[in-house]
Amino acid sequence: MLHFKNKAYGPEHSREIINKARDLTSDMNVSVRVARIATKFVEFDVGVEKEDLDALVEKLSSIGPIDNIRHVIEEEIDKDQGVKDGIFYFNNERFWECHEAFEGSWKKSFGREKEIIQGILLFAVAFAHAQEDELSIGVGMLSRVLEKLGTSPSMYNSIDLDRIRNKAVEMQQANNLVIFEI
Repeated sequence: MLHFKNKAYGPEHSREIINKARDLTSDMNVSVRVARIATKFVEFDVGVEKEDLDALVEKLSSIGPIDNIRHVIEEEIDKDQGVKDGIFYFNNERFWECHEAFEGSWKKSFGREKEIIQGILLFAVAFAHAQEDELSIGVGMLSRVLEKLGTSPSMYNSIDLDRIRNKAVEMQQANNLVIFEI
């Protein structure tokens, strides 16, 4: 996962940016799979050999200065750490990484807790779709978020589930996703 500082792109530029990145790297043995546009960064999901990473970053630097590089793999993670990491990533608009962190916690959960984590995870995925200029898919996911959260308790760890439910309903009614922190 590569994050470049955002020079004022919005999600509506996602296809333009992915095509530009693919053009810039057409002579390399890399895969630029997805571009997600957040407020402060442009995120690329890429497949690249370690020895080609510096050259890839250099080729993409016209999009913006590099901000962060993270090798995202399915990892074994403590359930509480996964929740903590997931909150951090959600609050920093790193929604795909949020999904990955909560998925690690979800795999170690059972019963109602598993449903709650899945609801939060789906909210992150909805925002990831919006960052790819797929707002309708993201808004469409909100019904699944509400279904998974159901009538769960008001809080899960430090996450205000009532607030999330209220935000999901508001966003459904507005047919829009609006960034907020959990």
